[in-house]
Amino acid sequence: MGKLLYSVAMSLDGFIAGPGGDMSWLTEHLAPNPVVDELISEVGALLVGNRTFRGSDPYEGMEGEGEAFGGGWSGPQFVLTHNPPATPVPGVTFVTGFDEAVARAREAARDKYVNVLGADIARQCVEADVLDEILVSVAPVMLGDGVRLFDRPGGAPVPLERLSLSEMPHPTTIWLRVAR
Repeated sequence: MGKLLYSVAMSLDGFIAGPGGDMSWLTEHLAPNPVVDELISEVGALLVGNRTFRGSDPYEGMEGEGEAFGGGWSGPQFVLTHNPPATPVPGVTFVTGFDEAVARAREAARDKYVNVLGADIARQCVEADVLDEILVSVAPVMLGDGVRLFDRPGGAPVPLERLSLSEMPHPTTIWLRVAR
């Protein structure tokens, strides 16, 4: 079954989205990233939080708007939500229970990654001890406010092991494994 990987772009001060979930800050930082480009072929399914699914798109107004990785990936998507839409969305399965969403995404991914998208769903994965890896591309900007990479007040430390560190002209990409 697929490993759960939280892959995300983050500002230097720890935000993955601006206030209200605004992702427009990321648009100017969507430069090619060989680590992410290589990862895309290793993703078998997406596990997406509801706010991320319904939120703003850094590709707004660009080719690939509304598509995973700006159109660079297609496959099964599982959105965890308490309020599934009445009208089906092609390629998207809405799931109301966390355990079921994780199980279905892992099954769909087979031996590839389940890419976790969204801070709250990532937090839930950490708390359920099912998150395997984290890939963070740190953009050279400080947002000052917004949605944090992880927001777990009172949470226990999560030990991590660095798998790789890639420095490119634009982002610095850190790949970590959750140490168990």
